[in-house]
Amino acid sequence: MGYSTLFLPDHFDEGPGPIAGMAAAVAVTTTLNVGSLVLDCDFRHPVVLARELATIDQFSEGRLEVGIGAGWKNLDYTRSGIPMDSPKVRVDRMVEHAAVLKGLFSPEPFSFAGEHYQVSDLVGTPSPFRPGGPPILIGGGAPRVLRFAGATADIVGVNASIHSGEIDAEAALDALPERIDKKMGWVREGAGERFEAIELNAWLSVCEPTASAAESVSTADTVALFFGASAADVVRSPLALIGTVEEMTEELTRRRDRWGYSYTVIPGDKARVMAPLVGQLTGT
Repeated sequence: MGYSTLFLPDHFDEGPGPIAGMAAAVAVTTTLNVGSLVLDCDFRHPVVLARELATIDQFSEGRLEVGIGAGWKNLDYTRSGIPMDSPKVRVDRMVEHAAVLKGLFSPEPFSFAGEHYQVSDLVGTPSPFRPGGPPILIGGGAPRVLRFAGATADIVGVNASIHSGEIDAEAALDALPERIDKKMGWVREGAGERFEAIELNAWLSVCEPTASAAESVSTADTVALFFGASAADVVRSPLALIGTVEEMTEELTRRRDRWGYSYTVIPGDKARVMAPLVGQLTGT
């Protein structure tokens, strides 16, 4: 259908486990990338995770994308009994997690002495297929995470902040165009001269294909009630996509021109209905 990557989430109530799921997907495909969107750093030690990820990268001959995050969904923690630390602690842990993964993707013995992880002269095995390891994806909506992502990641997901631990109206407002302008500024601050080499990723929390322009207007009005914003702002949000194939094509082109987004993530339950758009835009 033209899709480049199959992403798996890391929420306990959302289907297959991402490690096994990614491995299974690369075993039955030849060109499709697989990725995590995103692995919660609180759930796995990075030394253990690096080995599993390098193995998948080897099996797939370099078709892995590694998304990591600090965790945000309250239900993952409350239902599993895993402690949910403060945002600062979780982000601190993610920063160290990323350093350990990258260190173990190199061919040299790696040591690390942090607050959360300590590694001594460990050589990561197996070596990943790609020298230096698979690309790292880090997404977020707050200044610290986006600056770090800009400085560190190959792919940056510029998203809404979800302070409450669930996707709510406040998070929806944080996805409106003027908020995204500020977020891109934080990514640029962190990235400096490497900004142009970063791939910018948008995860669609709203994806509503329509059959006509009139239906598009009606759908946008309905979604705007949840956002608490104007329908015009909602259809311009890079985390929502509403319209006919022609309207969505124009809007995705506009977002690429304004912000640089080139990597749009479509919800799995909309994969087939969005295939005509994907087929039309893939490679453009």
